[in-house]
Amino acid sequence: MKVQDKVVVVTGAANGMGRELALLLLKKGAKVAIADINEAGLHETAKLADVSPDRIFIHKLDVSNKEEVFKFPELVISALGQVDVLINNAGIIHAFIPVKELDIETCERVMRINFFGTLYMTKAFLPYLAERPEAHLANVSSMGGYMPFPGQTLYGCSKAAVKLLTEGLQSELRESKIGVTLLYPGAVNTNIMNNSGLDINKAELEKNSSVPMLTASQAAAIMIDAIEKNKKRVTVGKDSTLLDKLYRLAPSWAGNFIAKQMAKAGI
Repeated sequence: MKVQDKVVVVTGAANGMGRELALLLLKKGAKVAIADINEAGLHETAKLADVSPDRIFIHKLDVSNKEEVFKFPELVISALGQVDVLINNAGIIHAFIPVKELDIETCERVMRINFFGTLYMTKAFLPYLAERPEAHLANVSSMGGYMPFPGQTLYGCSKAAVKLLTEGLQSELRESKIGVTLLYPGAVNTNIMNNSGLDINKAELEKNSSVPMLTASQAAAIMIDAIEKNKKRVTVGKDSTLLDKLYRLAPSWAGNFIAKQMAKAGI
């Protein structure tokens, strides 16, 4: 499907990949409903888009709040007339510490936002997507969703849950008009660390990385291309593509390699 003239919902659109997804979708002729808990960031995204108000709908939303999420589809339809595509992009990471040091409240928060937020949005919008002549669902997992990253185990668990949820939906919806894409971003230069309440030197991480980070706009372009081509599974970035292959070939070696690289970066 082409996104031109479609109505696309993007979560986590106050900055980073979500913002760039919204901006590129608008450039391609779509109408966009943007959602995030950061309302000021949403207005900044809309300002950067510089489009007529009838092409963009702003809604402050906590994706982990089930009641709020299930009211959202009707608000989108009231504002933009329909909904054709849902991109579940919202997510957070946690402090780079082992599971034994991670408090339960943080574990629950990561799962609520990353997994249950994706599940709530999917459940809320699927009935409306099913009514369209063609529709699409895209869920953002992570390379941490297919292999372990020391210090980000709970984040990886949440993204692995998104992975299997999406693969299950692909199977269940295989004969429907709804395409389903699973996205695996690698290292992307976004504000996810600050948004997650972490004080980490992003420049230092990038300097110690063996593969340069993608810009958020580069990642967004790959994701939208995947949706338009109805791809089932897409690794976003050279690091995600390489590690995907290595982990399939030699999981123990790949896991040890990542642990050493993260230790080298001081994580």
